[in-house]
Amino acid sequence: MVADLLSPTRVVAPVGWNRWLVPPAALAVHLGIGQVYAWSVFKPPLEDALGLSGTLSALPFQLGIVMLGLSAALGGTLVERRGPRWAMAVATTCFSLGFLISSLGVALGQYWLVVLGYGFVGGIGLGIGYISPVSTLIKWFPDRPGMATGIAIMGFGGGALIASPWSTQMLASFGGDRPGIALTFLVHGLVYAVFMSLGAVLIRTPPPGWNPGSARPVSRPMITTANVTARNAVRTPQFWLLWVVLCCNVTAGIGILEKAAPMITGFFAQSSTPVAAGSAAGFVALLSLTNMAGRFIWSSTSDLVGRKNIYRVYLGGGVLLYLGILLAGSSGVPVFVLCAMLILSFYGGGFATIPAYLKDLFGTAQVGAIHGRLLTAWSAAGVLGPLIVNAVADAREAAGATGPDLYTTSLVIMIGLLVVGFAANELVRPVNPKFHEPEER
Repeated sequence: MVADLLSPTRVVAPVGWNRWLVPPAALAVHLGIGQVYAWSVFKPPLEDALGLSGTLSALPFQLGIVMLGLSAALGGTLVERRGPRWAMAVATTCFSLGFLISSLGVALGQYWLVVLGYGFVGGIGLGIGYISPVSTLIKWFPDRPGMATGIAIMGFGGGALIASPWSTQMLASFGGDRPGIALTFLVHGLVYAVFMSLGAVLIRTPPPGWNPGSARPVSRPMITTANVTARNAVRTPQFWLLWVVLCCNVTAGIGILEKAAPMITGFFAQSSTPVAAGSAAGFVALLSLTNMAGRFIWSSTSDLVGRKNIYRVYLGGGVLLYLGILLAGSSGVPVFVLCAMLILSFYGGGFATIPAYLKDLFGTAQVGAIHGRLLTAWSAAGVLGPLIVNAVADAREAAGATGPDLYTTSLVIMIGLLVVGFAANELVRPVNPKFHEPEER
């Protein structure tokens, strides 16, 4: 019964189905799994209740991100074969079960269960859930793929805006001790199971021969009408060029995002306008909002100007913005904030635009599987960005540097990475027809 309900044939929409019901279905899943960015809310109470260090309390989050990349890469082809409802159901089950296992772990005082539950099991839900609606959205919106994927991936960026205050309030109500944390995890697991299931029930794929009517897909030299399998896609230079593009763009953004508060306070500590801790927290919230908004705004813009052009903005514009931060030095808080906001909007936009770029080059047939494989660039950038900023700042501090001098070298490195990404984007050309699948006759 359940297998039949999740079958791809049961997900095909009837004639006349409103395609605008599909983005809310995708949002239901992405807003759920986007909770991962709010893990920091649980760190202090877990450290107090279980006697953990800051490094240990970060393990569930770190393992979750690793599993996101691995499960997306390894499970992408299966997601394409089994369909979006199956993928969303698996994501819902794993993500919710991760919270339930974590609840049990805290109740028993067994932290390894929290790592296993939230990090490993929940991380599989993160990866499968992240790629589950991508292919379906692109097939429903061939005329506006950037906008469609931007809506869903905006949800992933915005999930923490809901989860953070909600989790904080529950911990305040239930208590920050072991029973309170366990109950909070239990409620999370049950609520996300219901909320994300709505997306799985609502999702539909287009019926055979469906087209968007008068809203015809845009025709450009970089947009193919052929299809390339995921297996062949990784054999093309285009795939690896986009891997470099995404990795460089994400590295440049996540380096600021991960160290935003200490960076802005340290940058202006010796200036006439030092930044207080409260203002630094507001700066972090502002970056989160621009990260989320950029996913929709810039990705939608790419439908009008083209994917290659919008990445020229992300990468070339990022170079100019980092130069703006460097030249402003410690004298321009408004310049620093504005440049950082735009950089983070490009960071979010890069995530949301990449599925549409893949669709342009490789077609729609296995774009979800190809997207899953490309997300390994995110895993690499998630290590590189914070490593560069933190390692350089620590080394400079040990050498006696203060203020902007702590970050000058890392900012120059980010500029270099963006230049590399810009060059890779310029080298992207249409895929050689030898990689195309034969046309059905």
